[in-house]
Amino acid sequence: MSASSLLLLADHIKLSLLEQQRARSLGLKRDSQEGYIARSLDQFRDGLEALEKEQQRLQAAGDESKATSLADTVASLRKQYTELSSQFHGFTSAATSSTLTSPNDPALAADFAHAQSSASANHQSEQSSSQPIPQSQQQQPLPKKAVRFSSLTADLESQTPLPPYRDDPTLLDDDDSAGYARNIAVNNLTNAQIHAYHQRILAEQDAQLDALGASIARQRELSMQIGDELDSQVALLDESERAMDRHEHALGRARRHVGRIARGASRSSEGRQLGVIVMLIVVLILLIIILK
Repeated sequence: MSASSLLLLADHIKLSLLEQQRARSLGLKRDSQEGYIARSLDQFRDGLEALEKEQQRLQAAGDESKATSLADTVASLRKQYTELSSQFHGFTSAATSSTLTSPNDPALAADFAHAQSSASANHQSEQSSSQPIPQSQQQQPLPKKAVRFSSLTADLESQTPLPPYRDDPTLLDDDDSAGYARNIAVNNLTNAQIHAYHQRILAEQDAQLDALGASIARQRELSMQIGDELDSQVALLDESERAMDRHEHALGRARRHVGRIARGASRSSEGRQLGVIVMLIVVLILLIIILK
């Protein structure tokens, strides 16, 4: 992971920590958010270690200019990692707070300012919630506010070959909002609006489950077809094996028959040779008798 990717990841972790503080001020449970931040910190640590190894390699190769430039970046990233880890584990200080509220990318200054002002805004909204709200204001939906990290996440994932798996539904975009619970908390929805929002989410989940069920049915049908094809292939292999056994037995019988013929021919040849020898001996004896 490059230094720019780590700086972008550090900003993403800072925004996540600010959102976690905001969720705590709202009294929301963000256990999955903590898991995501922990995984991001692990990814940050691994990338930082890889960057330190690259710095050592440059120093060993004699490239002092690049090694020095990279050393400054590594030192800054190491400082941010230490302070963000302390902030995540609850060890806050002036230094960690300063690091948490300082973006590496100036383009994210507006997002950081909005995230920092959320806590004070939430405190004011809690105080104003105790006052009665006019009926005309209760029926008017509040303007939709959401902190969008889609572009930040897209930039980060485009630079990482294998982005981490995310199972936190509050991190997924829903109608350009920053998640289900965040949408309800930020927009300060009424009970009727929350009920309608729940109904829409349930309808979408039902549609997704129907699509998933149809996909599972297709996969099951395909697996059954594959099973039938495998059974037919096994039957063909069994038939081929039986045919090979029959050919092997036929070859064995032919081999034994050829052996018997060879042995018979050998025995008949020996008999003829013996008869010729006997006849020659008899002729020789007759010639001896006649000549005497």
